[in-house]
Amino acid sequence: MEIPEELIEEIREKKVILFIGAGVSELLGSAPWGKLIDEMALELGYDRDVFKSMGNHLELAEFYNIRKNSMESLINWMNINWHNSNIKIQDSNVHKLIVDLDFQIIYTTNYDRWIEKAFEYYNKEYTKIVTMDDLVNIKENVTEIIKLHGDLNEENSIVLTESSYFERLNFESPLDIRLKGDILGKSILFIGYSLNDINIRYLLYKLNDLWQCSKNRSCRPKSYIFLLNKNSVQQEILENRGVETIIYDRDDKQNGIQNFLKELWIKVNDFEK
Repeated sequence: MEIPEELIEEIREKKVILFIGAGVSELLGSAPWGKLIDEMALELGYDRDVFKSMGNHLELAEFYNIRKNSMESLINWMNINWHNSNIKIQDSNVHKLIVDLDFQIIYTTNYDRWIEKAFEYYNKEYTKIVTMDDLVNIKENVTEIIKLHGDLNEENSIVLTESSYFERLNFESPLDIRLKGDILGKSILFIGYSLNDINIRYLLYKLNDLWQCSKNRSCRPKSYIFLLNKNSVQQEILENRGVETIIYDRDDKQNGIQNFLKELWIKVNDFEK
């Protein structure tokens, strides 16, 4: 696993945005995404295997919302099952390393509150941004945690149904406008994502599209994505869109994100010299 020297230097200079996906939360042992679909099936009176065969998760969530006319019950389920009292944030080295690496801006598509809980446990101040109103709370030199797909505390912010996702594809909400400004000026490091995730693929496409329309393409900051598995087809597509891949080339995939962040922290803090 080779970590680019340019990425290390940019993190030291606070020029990198961290983007966190579901893979980071799954390391905590919270209920996997498939269990959420099972819960929808249960509440609607469907056999779970039959229900899963009837559409993708966006369509199934849309159908659930039509039938129930609310996401409240499902969000309550997520709150309980994704914030299990048996999970101890202090046991997650990944979350400690995220705090210790001291990124000034963190974006996440996760709904849960584990990133915030980590900052609270280690007594590090942060500002959570979920809606446009939160943008007025920004403080200098305080990490911003921007929840691009919403927060479980605010039902109306959740991007889960097909309709809400299509609205997000417009890329014109206040948070999207903020995101555009951020990604045009800083490098991005993506962790916890699978390239089968349409969210990340669309975001990377939009990022590339923004720069293709720019007269200053030579000034484009680099973007990086950490992947547990090598895929030469996906890698070439990403590189064509200006994204450098960092491939974890070891067998212990379960510890991949932790080992990557640990090595990154060591190099950023110059402890190898």
